[in-house]
Amino acid sequence: MRVNSRSLLGKEYMRLFNASLTWFLLVLATLAAAQDQNKAENSVAGARSSNTATSALPSEQTVNGFLQQTFGYDPSVNWKIVAIKPSIAQGLTEINVVLANQQGQQNTTFYVSEDGKHALIGDLIPFGEKPFAEANEQLKKGVNGIARGPANAPVMIVEFSDLQCPHCKQAQPTIDKLLSEETNARFVFQQFPLPSHNWASKAAAYADCTGRANNDAFWKFVSATYNAQSEITEANADEKLTALATSAGVKGSDIAACAAKPDTKSRIDASVNLGRQVQVTGTPALFINGRRIANVNGTPFEILKAIVEFEARQGK
Repeated sequence: MRVNSRSLLGKEYMRLFNASLTWFLLVLATLAAAQDQNKAENSVAGARSSNTATSALPSEQTVNGFLQQTFGYDPSVNWKIVAIKPSIAQGLTEINVVLANQQGQQNTTFYVSEDGKHALIGDLIPFGEKPFAEANEQLKKGVNGIARGPANAPVMIVEFSDLQCPHCKQAQPTIDKLLSEETNARFVFQQFPLPSHNWASKAAAYADCTGRANNDAFWKFVSATYNAQSEITEANADEKLTALATSAGVKGSDIAACAAKPDTKSRIDASVNLGRQVQVTGTPALFINGRRIANVNGTPFEILKAIVEFEARQGK
């Protein structure tokens, strides 16, 4: 599991680095209310093959030393360095680490200054006169998910979701309410299965195939899969997902066959890659005309609605 950086990590990391990191146990104790976060895919070695000079990146030894000094007071805390790589922001190194103790684990990201003497915690956000335009264009060109709403709508809402993610399930009623009230918006559901979830990729494939077979069945399948999360396991996923597809109004055996095809995997991979391009760091991640709402469950409905209506006015 993982905690959303904006809702918890930003505040709690200030305590982490300025108050002997007592926040960590508090974060782990509240994981059930936090967001799943995507585990970084790039290895340390792979990150160092970047066109950024290797000498600018902290070494594993340095990062381990930092973590030892930071968490060493608590022998129950352990960690794994997942990636040390150049950040999208010039002059910063991005470091992805998995922190864990007996209560659970979380994937965390922090940024190190070019001089190697300071660490920054929080989200990197776009800046400029039109800060969300670039992400919006990337999404318009790259979305391949199942959609509903007017194709020429002034607002495009894109959700990156993981069907095994409990926080995605938690967010769905809010998103559904938003779409029911903002009918002049285009909504696209992009698959973003997390590697830490053992049947999420399979569910993404079944969902994609269901949606391509029947748009209405797709939304029923997604809702049913969220509701059946506690019943689905890695061992019974094919059986359960096939049955859910049939209940949604398509032929489950056909969907199962489609889900196993290489081109379906390619579609899911393309969706995940698109998410990474627009800096998706957790699920659910919502984009409203390119504006990323990383903490959907922590954002009041009225704020989401106001953003959609603001974007609609901008498009006129």
